[in-house]
Amino acid sequence: MGKQHNKVTKRSRRKQYLKRKKEQVKATIATKKKAPAKKAAPAKKAATKKVAKKAVKKTAAKKAVKKTAAKKSAKKAAKKAAKKAAPKKDE
Repeated sequence: MGKQHNKVTKRSRRKQYLKRKKEQVKATIATKKKAPAKKAAPAKKAATKKVAKKAVKKTAAKKAVKKTAAKKSAKKAAKKAAKKAAPKKDE
């Protein structure tokens, strides 16, 4: 009879769990409806964060451009050096 009892307790615990979750969702919905009056101040913080992120992205992009330019110039220099070092073929 132990198996039957386990099944019954699992079901009752699951029901209680689902009931708690529903209440929690209802509570969050209720607080969200009341919250929009306070969102004016956090908007400023979000805007400053966005500006900071854009600045970081721009500097990262500039660094990447500089790296690629440096790589290209290094390749050109290596090719020139290779041409000078290689002996010319006489036919």
